[in-house]
Amino acid sequence: MFVITLRFADKTKAPQFMDGHNAWIKSGFDDGVFLLAGSLQPNGGGAILAHNVSLDAIEARVQDDPFVAEGIVSAEILAITPGRADERLAFLKA
Repeated sequence: MFVITLRFADKTKAPQFMDGHNAWIKSGFDDGVFLLAGSLQPNGGGAILAHNVSLDAIEARVQDDPFVAEGIVSAEILAITPGRADERLAFLKA
C-alpha cells in the first residue's frame, strides 16, 4: 500500500494541466489502484492512497501525472506495510 503526496511547487501552471491531472486520477480509480484521493489542507496539494501495485508500477504511474511531469507538484511515495486494520479495511492486509 502507498500514500502519495503531491505538494505544490508551482501553482501558476495548474489550471493549464488540470484536465490531464483529473484524467490521470480517474485512470487510477478505473484501474483499481487508487482507493482515495483528496486535497492536503490548506491548499497544499493532494494525497492519494494506492494499493495492489508494485513500487516500480506506482513510481511509473506517478511520473505519468501531468502535474508531476510539468513540475506543478513534487511527489513523495510512502510505502506502508499494514500490520493492523479495522475489519472494513482488512483487504489492505492481503
